[in-house]
Amino acid sequence: MKILAAFIFFTRLPFWRIREVPAEYFKRIVPYWPLAGWLTGGIMVGTLWLSAQVLPISIAWLLAIISRLLVTGCLHEDGLADFFDGFGGGTTRERTLAIMKDSHIGSYGVIGLIVYFLLMFLLLENLPLKLVCVLVICGDCYSKFCASQIINYLPYARKEEDSKAKVVYDRMTLQESLTGLVCGLLPIVVFLPIVFWPVMCFPLLTFTALCRLMKRRLQGYTGDCCGAMFLLCELSFYLGAAILLYTHIRYGNPDFINTYLK
Repeated sequence: MKILAAFIFFTRLPFWRIREVPAEYFKRIVPYWPLAGWLTGGIMVGTLWLSAQVLPISIAWLLAIISRLLVTGCLHEDGLADFFDGFGGGTTRERTLAIMKDSHIGSYGVIGLIVYFLLMFLLLENLPLKLVCVLVICGDCYSKFCASQIINYLPYARKEEDSKAKVVYDRMTLQESLTGLVCGLLPIVVFLPIVFWPVMCFPLLTFTALCRLMKRRLQGYTGDCCGAMFLLCELSFYLGAAILLYTHIRYGNPDFINTYLK
């Protein structure tokens, strides 16, 4: 039931038609966020692979990004825009929370989304199709696991009745944390060669930095912070992969990508 609740909340696919889920289950969906990443990441990979059979990889990658936006209803991107607006325009805790709750997007949000999507697109557009597919599924699941840990490290910054989703997540039990860990790491263990595993450090560093920022500014987190945390952790995962590739090609093995593909 909790898994179904997670799929209903984190996607716009009609899982709600399968069965009605009681409201209390939505408080414990965050541990299954990485599992939802198998679905959203899988849809991205499927769109990317099929589109790349008849289109350039750059266009296929753009279509893959769009596919996730449609599947999730821009849930995380809305949080990222509010995060940029709040932390960019707010100077106090109260002002930051007020700006983040405002449904209108400001200049910080617009500029932040433009920069985010440019980096998201450019970091992977020139890589081989096989490698991009692997990075996408691994980045989606692992970054959602990293982002999900925010509820274990920070308290919720608002009152429950002030929440946009009207839900305040419960902290994870040990079993739920292990479930999230397995769901987040399994694609990496199965698909990503060991030589790429250092990229896992980048989302962890991003998570730590953002947690400290949120604690200092808000003394907690909000739903918008969760969405922003996931997207920025994922972006840092791709950035780490690009840095690793560039370093190997320029200073180590020039045929690093070809060696991997073999």
